[in-house]
Amino acid sequence: MEITNLQVNRPVPVECGENIKSFRQGNDIPVAINTILAGEYILIEGVYNNGLVLLHELQLHLKEIYPNQTFKEQREYRSEFQKRSNQILVEVSDHKLVVKKAPFIGWLEKLYPELSEFILPFPQIQGLNSAWQWYKNGISVPGLRNKIHPYFGTYFPTRFEHIVLFDNWFKRYKGYKKSAIDIGVGSGVLSLLMVKHGFQKVFGTDTNSNAIIGLKEFMGEKKLSRKIELDYGHLFGKWEKQTELIVFNPPWLPASHELDRNDKAIYYDDNLFPEFFKEAKKRLLPNGKLVLLFSNLGQITEVTKIHPIEKEIEEEGRYQLELYLKKKMRAASDKTTRNQQWRSSEEVELWVLVHK
Repeated sequence: MEITNLQVNRPVPVECGENIKSFRQGNDIPVAINTILAGEYILIEGVYNNGLVLLHELQLHLKEIYPNQTFKEQREYRSEFQKRSNQILVEVSDHKLVVKKAPFIGWLEKLYPELSEFILPFPQIQGLNSAWQWYKNGISVPGLRNKIHPYFGTYFPTRFEHIVLFDNWFKRYKGYKKSAIDIGVGSGVLSLLMVKHGFQKVFGTDTNSNAIIGLKEFMGEKKLSRKIELDYGHLFGKWEKQTELIVFNPPWLPASHELDRNDKAIYYDDNLFPEFFKEAKKRLLPNGKLVLLFSNLGQITEVTKIHPIEKEIEEEGRYQLELYLKKKMRAASDKTTRNQQWRSSEEVELWVLVHK
């Protein structure tokens, strides 16, 4: 598929009819919460902060219902909060929020050029606002000289231990540097690191069109665009040729539900790893290396006992382990309200596999 023909992923405007109930400062909060729990929409009026107030009250109410102690309970709470919070709406007119004292969000014009008036869920507006700040101001990443500017809806790292692990490994890399493949290119961090370390060509793929659109925009017509070639596709996409290096930073948790587009950066389904290892075998040169960045998150949170990389090595016999590195993740923030005692045991992993 041509990159120029890709459709951008964006929050879908809500069609809610004319009889929607509203919420502003002074309204009865319990009535508004009950309206939301009954499955109805609430439109925020007045000032932007009214949306923050109602969202906070909804959080408090749901925390009384869900224990929110174990990792599994936290997932259940977040799922319910995501569903209910998206029933809180805010209106957009001329690419600006109608409520007063609202932030400027450039995405409203950039992503919705054909719409002048529409309604979005309040949490989606919050996400657009945060994403605009990251995109506009950029994010510094260890190992890269220049900031990255992640496009809306594109995965980018918020913790960097696995990036540091990858960059340090590359400083000792002695293999050929003609070409590499970056599976799930995201905001392009691993591809940019490979170019920094001397790779002549990196082929990046992603199933998220925003990742491809955003990286294409970021590179423009600069020299970098001739070193990193992109394709919108699953796993290896259109890349069939064998290469010296295949890099994959997959999701770190197994899915317990049907995955949508946003989930696929976080959760993996049963087929992802078997399919990846099978296809990688065909595309890895005889002396090539397969590098995976992973974590013990699934095991320490007791979501799964199965480590998909260990399973591949032990049961399938297609690869042998050349190197295994790990790095302890930094402690959780003191400001977090979640019970994250398991964080003290969390480690990121770098696996280097070669042909048997």
